[in-house]
Amino acid sequence: MKTALTYAQLAGIETELLAVLAVDSQTAKGPEAKPQPMLLTADEAVKAAASAVLATGEFKAGANETLLLHAPTGLAAKRLLLVGLGKQAKATVNSVRSAAGTAVRFAKPRGIRELVFALPEAECLPPGPCSRASLEGALLGDYDSDTYRSDRKDLSVQSFTLAGSSTADKGAVEAGFAEGVIIGESQNFTRTLVNEPGNKLTPTILGQRAAEMAEEVGLGWEVHSTEKLHELKMGAFAAVAQGSEEPPALIVLRYEPEGVTDGPVLGLVGKGITFDTGGISIKPSEKMELMKYDMAGSAAMLGAMRAIALLKPKVRVIAVVCSAENMPDGKAYKPGDVVTAMPIAPDRPGKTIDVINTDAEGRLVLADGITYARQLGATHLIDAATLTGAIGVALGLINAGAFSNDEETFAKFNAALAVSGEKFWRMPLGEEYADLIKSDIADIKNTGGRHAGASTAAEFLHVFAEDIPWIHLDIAGLAWIEDARPYIAKGPSGFAVRSILEWVRSY
Repeated sequence: MKTALTYAQLAGIETELLAVLAVDSQTAKGPEAKPQPMLLTADEAVKAAASAVLATGEFKAGANETLLLHAPTGLAAKRLLLVGLGKQAKATVNSVRSAAGTAVRFAKPRGIRELVFALPEAECLPPGPCSRASLEGALLGDYDSDTYRSDRKDLSVQSFTLAGSSTADKGAVEAGFAEGVIIGESQNFTRTLVNEPGNKLTPTILGQRAAEMAEEVGLGWEVHSTEKLHELKMGAFAAVAQGSEEPPALIVLRYEPEGVTDGPVLGLVGKGITFDTGGISIKPSEKMELMKYDMAGSAAMLGAMRAIALLKPKVRVIAVVCSAENMPDGKAYKPGDVVTAMPIAPDRPGKTIDVINTDAEGRLVLADGITYARQLGATHLIDAATLTGAIGVALGLINAGAFSNDEETFAKFNAALAVSGEKFWRMPLGEEYADLIKSDIADIKNTGGRHAGASTAAEFLHVFAEDIPWIHLDIAGLAWIEDARPYIAKGPSGFAVRSILEWVRSY
């Protein structure tokens, strides 16, 4: 998608489609109160072109509601699209992000290949953040997951132009525009990885894709395999990998901004199970094909690292991705096995883990990934994983789960959500949950039973983070979208990229 920025008067812009935002400005309540749609533009010609249809009550300006006008009177555009943000009092920058995606997805199936999107003019919607959000939403809306269809037709919107007001802060608009392109493309990079089938994205190929991206944006990188796991004594990670003919990949990316030699080192750790059968504790066959997305946590970290490299925050960052297949081969690890995780330090033995269920493999690879990030110098940690089905049961498909052992660190992450627009809900940790993963035969066991599954999984990881400031993101419920929405296609969402990025930038 080609992107551009203009400050021309909306009425005079020649385009296939001009999209303008609207809110419901009605403040009265009760059965007699009717929506009062109001366009968020000062252009009188646009208001005049839409006035007749707005007067009918047909368009209520609900969130992501659309109404199309052909050959709008007084405008050079061939079509005028109204996109709703919902109630004026509830309109946010994230509403604008969704509206931009809605406009693009409206255009795609109708053969409209170019559109102009008017930056909203409203005091509650600052132009800089809205500029960024508009580009993010447009790029995310343009993505479809039908990569391998032989009859695939290119329905992409080829040109997206953001039209800013001549009275807006142009510096803020232009900065937001540039950031939005980087972040939207980085989130789509994540989605592209998650969408790949297991036979097209093995751990080795994930390592290759990560290295190619790192070379492109100027990150340092290393990709290792089985021998390195044994050298580092990553017994938990190696156990998960041993049941597959495909070798594992240990991926390390480094971002070291010029002139920054002290301060925190942020460690980003991602679960990269490129296909998860459950191993010997095999999953039910229904929807097992979706287990190609079990590497979405690692993909989110790779997407975030791409954006970090291009946006250049003044903080050092290390990403560690532990990638493997979890397969039920004759060599596979078994329920009842005891494996030894990577030693946290040379004078401290690795924790022993009682394997209760081989389908609780993500926490095993993350255990060694967290430890390795600490050895590489990370002073603060964040991990992301499609870790538990329990988080979806607890929070539905609305919020992802967030856990932390440090209030200040979590406060930074929570503040980042106001910028990212992503929804996380903090979940509990504590000794009561830690007691549930105590083993009779080893230091800990890899599941704590049916109850509080997301919290016991987090406590398992807490064992390896210890007192290092740490955040765990369980994104299992939101990394894959089962039903298309007006602003985003069914399939991989790229969820958590924006939140991880903003947490990093907060340092």
